[in-house]
Amino acid sequence: MQTIDSTLAGPRLPPHDPGTPTLSVVDMHTGGEPLRIVLGGCPEVVGPTLLAKRRYMRQHLDYVRRRLVYEPRGHRDMYGAVLVPSELPDAHLGVLFLHNEGYSSMCGHAVLALGRFALDFGLVPAPPAGTHEARVNIHCPCGLVAAFVECEGGLSRGPVRFHSVPAFALATDLLVDVPGHGQVVVDIAYGGAFYAFVSAEKLGLDVCSAKTRDLVAAASTVTEAVKAQFKITHPDSEDLAFLYGTILTDGKDTYSEEPTTNICVFADEQVDRSPTGSGVTARIALQYHKGLLELDQTRVFKSSATGSVFTGKAVREAKCGDYNAVIVEVSGQAHYTGTANFIVEGNDPLQDGFLLK
Repeated sequence: MQTIDSTLAGPRLPPHDPGTPTLSVVDMHTGGEPLRIVLGGCPEVVGPTLLAKRRYMRQHLDYVRRRLVYEPRGHRDMYGAVLVPSELPDAHLGVLFLHNEGYSSMCGHAVLALGRFALDFGLVPAPPAGTHEARVNIHCPCGLVAAFVECEGGLSRGPVRFHSVPAFALATDLLVDVPGHGQVVVDIAYGGAFYAFVSAEKLGLDVCSAKTRDLVAAASTVTEAVKAQFKITHPDSEDLAFLYGTILTDGKDTYSEEPTTNICVFADEQVDRSPTGSGVTARIALQYHKGLLELDQTRVFKSSATGSVFTGKAVREAKCGDYNAVIVEVSGQAHYTGTANFIVEGNDPLQDGFLLK
């Protein structure tokens, strides 16, 4: 007699539209922040450069992002990655980052996960026998980012670290009129994406104990106020000149061996479960700019959402246009969580997904 388990055993897709490619993915998380990596089913993303590919995907293939990120296959805080060829000769792969509002220029938690993925799935040459760290060059929309993956026997294990693009402070001690809070002192820094930084205490909140919805509301109000009152510019490309979100901190910016806690609210009120890799990069650049941190001083950054930690340090000085910048090393641990095949039925009115607020 057949059991239910034996009847259902083996890979098999449910009824679906045969004309719509199945989206195959590997799911990971870094410090609790999800990453959905597309293995197959995404149409070719056309463009001579990675930034051109990013524009093409936004204009012509946005349904892929919605099907991967939105409910019912995802949720409003889901994050995705589409791997594409890079025009840079030193890059092993290019990546487009997907979130609930669109397409980011940088994502540190994704780079940490993609370092493992690229090594384990053969996207980089197998390291020589006895090698305990493999380098993976990942072309992000903000530029080339080098990830260093701990490995054994040619497969990843343990944490990953990456070296950022040049990170810099754009504006410090900026007075911003924030509805409900009056004038608030805000810093803006770039770590592959631009963030506004505010001590949560200035908004009447404790980043370590306040309810997430209250932190989200406050951070979103700051983001909208900064967007309305301050023009973001980037010396290399207008594609990078946008405020990605606001990071609320515990105000502990002076160097200490004790962890400093923050929470990042980005895109359309999306909450990062990790300490935020590009946010750590920008925060390190800001602290270095203010003279609160020296080169090679490692800080521990803790997520107020999950308690997960990244470490970060400024490893060398650099330039970004006329801005004094630093290259930042960020370290964290990514984990695999599963695989999936996402299909579409032609008569499904919600096939491209939806979001609840």
